[in-house]
Amino acid sequence: MTDWVPDVLGDEFEQRTLPLGEDAEGAVDATLVRALPAPRLEHRPGGWERFVSGLRGLPAVDDAVPLLDGVDVLYVHGWSDYFFQKRLARFWSSRGARFFALDLRKYGRSLRDGQTPGYIADLTTYDEDIAAALDVIAEDADTSRGPRRLVLMGHSTGGLVLSLWASRHPGAPSAVILNSPWLEFQLAPLRAAIAPVVELQARLRPLDVAPQIDLGFYARAQAEAADPDDVVETNPAWRPVPSMPVHAGWLHAILRGHGSVADGLSIASPVCVLLSARSAIPSRWSEELTSADTVLVVDDIARRALKLGSSVTIERIDGALHDVFLSRRVARDDAYARLERWVTGWARASGN
Repeated sequence: MTDWVPDVLGDEFEQRTLPLGEDAEGAVDATLVRALPAPRLEHRPGGWERFVSGLRGLPAVDDAVPLLDGVDVLYVHGWSDYFFQKRLARFWSSRGARFFALDLRKYGRSLRDGQTPGYIADLTTYDEDIAAALDVIAEDADTSRGPRRLVLMGHSTGGLVLSLWASRHPGAPSAVILNSPWLEFQLAPLRAAIAPVVELQARLRPLDVAPQIDLGFYARAQAEAADPDDVVETNPAWRPVPSMPVHAGWLHAILRGHGSVADGLSIASPVCVLLSARSAIPSRWSEELTSADTVLVVDDIARRALKLGSSVTIERIDGALHDVFLSRRVARDDAYARLERWVTGWARASGN
C-alpha cells in the first residue's frame, strides 16, 4: 500500500491508495481519506474555528474528555459520488473520533482511465475495499484503553453496501448510521417483476446502459440549498451532472441487495437512519425540490429500515434533501442535532 499523502480537500485531510488487484479493466484501487485531528492543525488557523461556528445550536464539546474517544468512523459515499463533506468529518473529529472515508473502486479518487465508472456486478465485492480500509485504520490505532469501536456511516448506495456488510459481519461495527440509505427500489411494488428481466440482461449484456433519467434537478437543488458562508466544492468528473450511466450488471447487483433487505437483515448493533420527511418527483423544476428527497421514496425506505435489525431509530427531517447534511441550514442543523443526540446516547450506553 502507499503512504498517506495530502488530499484534494486541503490540509485538514490526507489520502492513501489501497491496491485491490486487477479485474477485466485493469488495476483496481480504493482510496481511504482521513481527517487530521484538531491538535495537528493548531498552527493552521481558521478551519476548526469555522467548524464550531458552522454547527450552531449543538451542545458544546468537552475537549478534556472527548465524547467519542476510542471511536473510528468509516464513511462510504453513494452512487455517482465520492467523499467531499468536510463539515461531516469535522463533526466527528471535534468529538474525539478518528474519521475515515472510503472512495470505493471506480469512484472519485479511485477511478482510473479505461474503467467503467461505479461499475460492480456483486455488492459483496466491496468486502475487499472495506477490509483493506479497516486494515489501514487498525495500523496505528491506540488500544491502550481497550478495543476501539467502529461506527459505519453510509449515504444512499453506500448505506445499502454497509447495511449488507454489517449483517454479514456481526460484531464488527458498534453502530451503523445511514443517511438516506437506498434500501428499496423506487418502484418497490414492481421490483419482483423487474428483477428477472434485469438478471437476464445482466447475464447476456452486463454493460448495457439504461436510459438516463437524471435531469440535473438534484444537483440544482443542492446548489440552491448551499451555505454561502461554507461553500461545498465538488469535482464534476467525480460527481457528474447528469449522473454516471447505469449498467445492467450494476442494477442487478443493486436489486439483489434490495431483495436481501426485504427478506430481513440481522445487524446486531444499533442503527440510526436519517431521512427527509418527504419525497418529491423531479419531473420539472420547482422550489419544492429544494426541501425534499428527489431520489428515493422516503416512506418506503423508512419501512425497509425496520428490516435491518432489532434496534433501529428512524429520524425524519423536515425540509431535508436526499443527502440530509447538504440541505438548507435549518434542515441541516436539525440533522446534525439529531445525529448529536443519537450519538451521545449511544456513546454513553456503550461505555464512554
